[in-house]
Amino acid sequence: MTNHWIDIQHADVILCIGSNPAENHPISFKYVEKAMDAGGKLISVDPRYTRTSSKADTYAQLRPGTDIAFIGGMINYILQNDLIHRDYVVNYTNASFLISDAYAFNDGIFSGYDAETFHYENDSWAYQLGKDGLPLRDNTLQHPASVYQLLKNHYRRYTPEKVCEITGTAIQDYMEVTRTFCATGRPDRVATIMYAMGTTQHTYGTQNVRSYAMLQLLLGNIGMAGGGINALRGEANVQGSTDYAILYHILPGYLKSPTFDNVSLAAYNEKWTPKTSDPRSANWWANTPKYMASLLKAYWGDAATAENSFCYDYLPKRSGNYSFLKLMERLQQGGFEGLVCMGTNPIVGGPDASAIAKGLDKLQWMVAADLWETETSVFWKRPGVDPKTIDTEVFLLPAASSVEKEGSISNSGRWAQWRYKAVEPPGDAESDAFIVDGLIKNLKALYAEGGTFPAPIVDLDWNYGDGHEPDIAMVARECNGQFTRDTEIKGKLYKKGEQVPSFAFLQDDGATTSGNWLYCGSYTEAGNMMQRRGQEDPTGMGSYHNWSWCWPVNRRVLYNRASVDLNGRPWNPKKPVIAWNALTRKWEGDVPDGGWAPMSEDGSKHPFIMIAEGHGRLFAAGLADGPMPEHYEPMESPVANSMTGQQCNPAVAIPGNIDNSGRYPYIGTTYRVSEHWQAGAMTRNLPWLVELVPEMFVEISEELAKWKGIANGEMVTISSPRGAIEAKALITARIKPLRVGGKMIEQVGLPWHFGFNGLATGGSANVLTTAVGCANTSIPEYKAFLCNLEKGGIKA
Repeated sequence: MTNHWIDIQHADVILCIGSNPAENHPISFKYVEKAMDAGGKLISVDPRYTRTSSKADTYAQLRPGTDIAFIGGMINYILQNDLIHRDYVVNYTNASFLISDAYAFNDGIFSGYDAETFHYENDSWAYQLGKDGLPLRDNTLQHPASVYQLLKNHYRRYTPEKVCEITGTAIQDYMEVTRTFCATGRPDRVATIMYAMGTTQHTYGTQNVRSYAMLQLLLGNIGMAGGGINALRGEANVQGSTDYAILYHILPGYLKSPTFDNVSLAAYNEKWTPKTSDPRSANWWANTPKYMASLLKAYWGDAATAENSFCYDYLPKRSGNYSFLKLMERLQQGGFEGLVCMGTNPIVGGPDASAIAKGLDKLQWMVAADLWETETSVFWKRPGVDPKTIDTEVFLLPAASSVEKEGSISNSGRWAQWRYKAVEPPGDAESDAFIVDGLIKNLKALYAEGGTFPAPIVDLDWNYGDGHEPDIAMVARECNGQFTRDTEIKGKLYKKGEQVPSFAFLQDDGATTSGNWLYCGSYTEAGNMMQRRGQEDPTGMGSYHNWSWCWPVNRRVLYNRASVDLNGRPWNPKKPVIAWNALTRKWEGDVPDGGWAPMSEDGSKHPFIMIAEGHGRLFAAGLADGPMPEHYEPMESPVANSMTGQQCNPAVAIPGNIDNSGRYPYIGTTYRVSEHWQAGAMTRNLPWLVELVPEMFVEISEELAKWKGIANGEMVTISSPRGAIEAKALITARIKPLRVGGKMIEQVGLPWHFGFNGLATGGSANVLTTAVGCANTSIPEYKAFLCNLEKGGIKA
């Protein structure tokens, strides 16, 4: 998330796409309404007419899974009408860079594709380089090999008529959205995009987000107050859990997880440290060796030395895709003896949930840590199963809730805030920290007696106090990092054991530790910065720099050096994020994204410091499924791709249990309601919330209900190639059929919170969804699948 929730109030246009913040992120919507009070326009693009739609100035209906077509048409409108913020685009993006002559795009396929492996080799997507090693450029943007011209040519096909044929959007609504949003490509107007899981849960979810970023770069809206790409997290600490590497392909601080060919720390650093020949590129990821060495020292302490390359050999090396989808696939094949589930409920939250449940039957043991019994913890009690036939030994560990423990949470806007224990956990319930601490201590004791390769466990630097509960402040101090020996940096001596003041002081020689380089600065010698509650705001922009702490280095708006011109003057002086004071020769406002002088001066750096070339990427060679977003149909779709002959994302293998034959004619999509939470364990066990939404339902259009002879509240059966569930019919004008490719297509909406256990029970929507994921992240395609709907319950 580039900005933060308070900053949304500065937007002139807010586009909510793939999100429903009025219902699911209500605190963010407080600032949406502030923007609207100041004259800002709210746009809601959604398959359903939601609570956000009801507050919007413009609502546009969108067929699930067609975001790229929708945004591609907006990009085309900008380029055909020359609505770009030209100075921004020329100086701060790679629009002027020339791409290899070997690059091509034909009928939905980019150059370098291998159909047998579903894999792209991206050599042909590279920049043309000059003798100095820098990308060749044409600042007039006229060269046919320039990113700008390639972009213009690629999206020329995305006419309003073609887009609306694909998306089902009424053309008058589409043009209103396009004209309103694309009018912000000027210094005195800015737009923001608010997205959530409606964007990401597709086989091309990453490219959906990329399309938003490209739109915002063309309009000059990245780095600006009220601008950016803003991901709305569904829980208080989703941002924090991602920062700390809950995903399989990263280590804390978004360092790459080692792969099998990274045989040494030197090999790892060589592969994952980007290089550039541009002296004006900050290339911040060039610091990877410092961050990695400090992380290894945090893991293994004194055992990690320069001589043994900081115990790098102890890290597991990845040899493939270890995503949730792949783990569940292996589970179903009997590939695990045991499973630990902490705060997760995969047979409600996972795609093709019935198949996952059958996989659990093959385990020897399972541990579940949660507040209540979840469907996963009592999988052996599920309907249609005889518990006597299941041999899995299940351990249920009662866990503490968020208000029953202390520690930090990082919200959507990257603000790390300290939360205090309100009450003691009930009964035998314990915090996650207690559970993990006890597990590791016991494993260390067992491995100390011997075993295969015990050193990675035995040598762990694991000491968080001697109390019943681990000292969570010690954990936070370790995440920040400390000096391991007296170290002089820039003429100042830092003593062994002192907290590292910021990540700029981390070293690659073992002199520092840091459990997460991005959080270096969150707990300094001055104390716990996350505990701060200062309410002053000298910027006047809602930054509140003394309230909590924001990664990185308390910067509230990422890429804020793009909010000023080459001389350091804000593009919009009425809403400055930062500004260069020529007298003091310092930046004022937010913490600048690098303290260098403005771009007009020698020695300065390009504003997009996390990218090797220093420029925002309108054309990006690093993704699995192409350098530019291209419309593909969801893996299950009722229509053929009318844009090209390539039906679905070519970088995703087609699973076996899909059916595009017409037997399942309706588009299904899942969503959340305010009254229930995620997989439902917390809310479906609370009587007052159960009273509000007591049972599973399915939203269907008035037209479909009439066609099927279904009355409101009647039981219906929804089926897909994966299974079938029952639900009460909720007939509503909020969901309507779409006209796609000249025919009417119905869609149905299902909340995904229900399961067979708890006070409120009902069919799980994820019995119906497909176990296929995004080419880049492997997040499942929950938001677009095919199903059928019939009157009456499931026939015995």
